[in-house]
Amino acid sequence: MQMNRLFEIIYILLNKKIATAKELAEHFGVSQRTIYRDVDTLSLAGIPVYTEKGKGGGISLLPDYVLNKSILSEQEQNEILSALQGLSSVKTAETDQVLKKLSAIFNKNTIRWLEVDFSDWSYSNGKTFNDFKTAILERRIAEFDYFSTYGEKTHRRVEPIQLWFKSKAWYIKGFCLIRQDIRLFKLSRVRNLTVTDEQFTERDFLAISPSPVPASRQKPDVTLKLKITPEMIYRVYDEFDEDLAEKQPDGSFIVTVTWPEDDWVCGTILSYGEYIEVLEPEHIREIIKNKTLKTVKKYL
Repeated sequence: MQMNRLFEIIYILLNKKIATAKELAEHFGVSQRTIYRDVDTLSLAGIPVYTEKGKGGGISLLPDYVLNKSILSEQEQNEILSALQGLSSVKTAETDQVLKKLSAIFNKNTIRWLEVDFSDWSYSNGKTFNDFKTAILERRIAEFDYFSTYGEKTHRRVEPIQLWFKSKAWYIKGFCLIRQDIRLFKLSRVRNLTVTDEQFTERDFLAISPSPVPASRQKPDVTLKLKITPEMIYRVYDEFDEDLAEKQPDGSFIVTVTWPEDDWVCGTILSYGEYIEVLEPEHIREIIKNKTLKTVKKYL
């Protein structure tokens, strides 16, 4: 406990330049006498900390003092801070604390060069993310209920490997003890997550690829020809490669794309509302027409 307090005293002094014994005592919940003993301990360890009495006085470090960082070049220090700023975009409090401490150690003011928010507008998986992070770092088995793409609910016991961000969503990659294989689980479909006290021995996870989806569950591809009106031009540019979209004289786009034929395709098409028309194939036109009619009947 004292070692942590000693390091944090240095960190505070690097940031604030000067602090009173009373301020430090209140911060740590100890007596001022304990703080002065800590100052003596730091001095004996060769840290240039000194006290100054009177108004405006307090405890401080020599002005040019920084913790030993000679093994890192100026560029390496900047790269470490930049990398931590990027990592802090996943909203982990621990990373922010490390970033602050290293900024003080390197005697640098950090520039907030990157801001990323991985969350969507309706669902928060922050606790799930942090619980899986803990399980990965401490090599502890995680248990949870999981809802598959096909609506099946299963209970899983997993040795977590990595958190992945792929195609607008977070996934956990892990060795499933039920399936005895590598699996990917979408965080938004995880429920009742528990990080157990059971620890596991590290496997050669990165050399193993997830098993392919069984042939019985693979959906056939379908080539779609879509007409999208000018009101959705932003989505055309966001969601399709340039060579897939052909602009028409009236400002609309003819998009030709090949997707797996499943419910996701219908949901994506319907999300365009009145601003899209399926030109081909005919059976997809029928599916979209029927789904639209069923929706309309609910409002009649």
